[in-house]
Amino acid sequence: MEIIRSVEEMQAKIKTIKAEQKSLGFVPTMGYLHSGHKSLIDKARIENEFVVVSIFVNPTQFGPNEDMEKYPRNESGDFELCDNAGCDIVFIPTAEDMYRKNYNTFVDVYGLTEGLCGASRPIHFRGVCTVVLKLFNIIKPDKAYFGQKDAQQLGVIKRMVLDLNLDVNIIGCPIVREPDGLAMSSRNTYLSQNERSQALVLSKALKKAQQMLDCGETNVLTLKEEMVKIIDSVPTSIIDYVEFVDNLTLKPLAQVKGEVLIALAVKIGKTRLIDNMVVVK
Repeated sequence: MEIIRSVEEMQAKIKTIKAEQKSLGFVPTMGYLHSGHKSLIDKARIENEFVVVSIFVNPTQFGPNEDMEKYPRNESGDFELCDNAGCDIVFIPTAEDMYRKNYNTFVDVYGLTEGLCGASRPIHFRGVCTVVLKLFNIIKPDKAYFGQKDAQQLGVIKRMVLDLNLDVNIIGCPIVREPDGLAMSSRNTYLSQNERSQALVLSKALKKAQQMLDCGETNVLTLKEEMVKIIDSVPTSIIDYVEFVDNLTLKPLAQVKGEVLIALAVKIGKTRLIDNMVVVK
């Protein structure tokens, strides 16, 4: 496995790979990798002749009061996971190389970014789209792999790729969960032992919604009410949102009909966690 830290060196390497006409799979990450990331790399490894993983904590997607500086990092552990998963290159650029002096170009996707996480993190998706487009331009992948846990991000990136005629196939991959149901996340490391237990209310709320849907309930207000009760049973929880939206447009729904994304964001203590599921009625 090769480790590349320079944008210029990465671009030169990609020219060589493309000259050999090898199919290229790409997994963009912010590091502190876990089994959820490995599932993306595994799929990329199966479907492509060459696999690149990027590790970059992107400053443009963090607001002024968010956790960029304390975002968990474990470079050696990340390299080990990538190597064991059969990754060919880990690209780990610096912020100074990605955003050079006087950088002033950004990408906005309208219509999909105003609600859900975008409501409380107004600059987040502008930063995500900008860095992902830059990475696509540097690495030129045939396929790029993203987790369904960040469902809004996945939808926004698919829209950007469609609208800008980018020549890359976006592959959404299932959420990977701990045995007790907690969605895997690098931010789970922030949780104390007690908070880790309390964080299960997210997956429990989703399970409750699924049970009610299975019993025929489709009224969003009724479903939300029961989900909120479960989350509020944890005194330290603060709900950012519990939403039922169309899985394509991300517009809020009053009734569960068609392909619906049920998404929630909740703070457990100081840690903001997200989870979701997609249902079809």
